[in-house]
Parts: sequence; structure tokens; C-alpha cells
Amino acid sequence: MDRFDAMRIFARVAERRSFTLAADDLGLPRSTVTDAVKQLERRLGVSLLQRTTRHVAPTLDGEAYLRRCLAILADVEEAEGAFAGAKPKGLLRVDVHGTLARHFVLPHLPAFLATYPDLTVQMSEGDRLADLVREGIDCVLRVGVPQDSDMIVRRVAMLAEVTLASPGYVARHGMPASLEALGDGHRMIGFHSTAIGGVLPLEFTVGGAVREIVLPAAVIVGAAESYVAAAQLGLGLIQVPRYHVAAALRAGDLVEILPDHPPTPTPASLLYPRSRQLSPRVRVFIDWVIAEFAAADRR
Repeated sequence: MDRFDAMRIFARVAERRSFTLAADDLGLPRSTVTDAVKQLERRLGVSLLQRTTRHVAPTLDGEAYLRRCLAILADVEEAEGAFAGAKPKGLLRVDVHGTLARHFVLPHLPAFLATYPDLTVQMSEGDRLADLVREGIDCVLRVGVPQDSDMIVRRVAMLAEVTLASPGYVARHGMPASLEALGDGHRMIGFHSTAIGGVLPLEFTVGGAVREIVLPAAVIVGAAESYVAAAQLGLGLIQVPRYHVAAALRAGDLVEILPDHPPTPTPASLLYPRSRQLSPRVRVFIDWVIAEFAAADRR
């Protein structure tokens, strides 16, 4: 095994904190991965990894060597991709907020893969901020403002938000003509946010300022699809990105409430590790996502 392959194996073990997961990622037997790291340590004359029955972590020497390995591996990948006609290839791991995946990413993914036929996209869905390095994920696409993140954040869009209720809810409770009218028996559907560890208040803009209002809630959910479904059943007011409910608005299943006082727009962002140089496959994915959101604004 040459030095480049050994560096690639060590880097994956160090990032994944696991010989088994690294072997799965690279499509190699675990014994091959273990032997490659041992040979690398013998050649360098240092211990690169601390090993226990449950945990694998880089030593101080391992951390320093990992940084050099990642830079070298990225340079080699970029150099190979610089030749005319060369296109990124390999496995791209992304984690995408579910509704963004279904509305913005998946519908246009066939065209992306047609452009880069040697790429394989492994997409997971979530709303937490994944530990990219530990979980082997290349980048994530999220809504909202990332909290306490040491990753690089690329804003891709500001998503217009809307306040909604079902026609049945409006028939029972009336159409509020002002924010003050919300206090006359109106209810909201609570959305439990993992980011704040509680229920999000309703948010309205008034003369450029933001006003938060909390209404009684008989139902609290933690998933976007359930949030919209509960509103369609007439259980209360909700606030979501307009794109998410465009079809329901057109069909009349939901109606807009207080359009003169919309919630503030919600950012959508791509995040990737600060410690890594961008590989060509990650770079083309990021550029493609940014272009798709820009095109969606023009549609």
C-alpha cells in the first residue's frame, strides 16, 4: 500500500473515530484499515491514534498529521480534477433539512447527476446540526440561524414566511384584523424547536420591528409536515416558509392571516467544516445548490 492510500485511510479513521466505520466508508476489510494505520505509525515512529475498546481519537501528533493529510489529499484531488474534461467523482455525503430536500434539492437532482455521472449522493435528513467530521458528512443544508457553530456558513437564500390557518378555523374563530385581535380566543399550534429547547412563539413585523406573541396551544409538534397537517385540520395558527405551503394556498386548504405583518424571513444556509479544504465534489454541490436557490427566486 502506498503512502497516499495510507494517509487516506488514516484520515478517515481519525475523522470517523472508528476503524469499522472507516472501513465501511472506504469499502475495505477492517483488517486492511487496521494494518495500514499500524504500518503508518511504525514508519513515522509515533502513535497517531489513542485506542480503547469503545473509542478511537487522534493523539496530539495524530491531530497535527491529520491536518497535513487533509491538505495533501485535497490538493491531490484538486490537481487530478484540473485536467480538461475531468469531473468530480466518488461518494458525496450531505444532510439536508427535509422540506428543503423535497422542494429544492430532489426535484433537480437528476440534472445534477447527469452533469456529474460519477458522483454518488448519499442524502440524510435532519434538523439538528450534525457533527460533520464525526459522522462523515461533507456538508449540511439547514434553515434558521446556526447556533455556536465553528463551521463555515454560506447563506443560500432568505425564505419568506407566512402565517396560516385553515378555512374551518377561520369560520370558527374569525379572521383577525389586527395583532390585538389574536387575543380574542385565537390559538396556535406549538412547534417544539430543538435549537431553543422549547416552543417557538409566533413572530410578526410591525413598522420594521419584530413582535413575538404566544397563544394557547392544544397541540405541540416537532416536525414540519405534522405542523402543516395540524393547521389543515383547523387546530390553530402556524408560521412556515411560503414555499412549503404554496400548493395548499393555491388549493384553498390554508389561508393567509395578517399578511401586512408577516414573520421575518428565515435564512437557508450550507455549512461545512472549517478544518477541511473543499474537495471538488463538495465544491460543485455547493455551487449547484446556490444556483438552484437563485433560480427558484426568479421562477
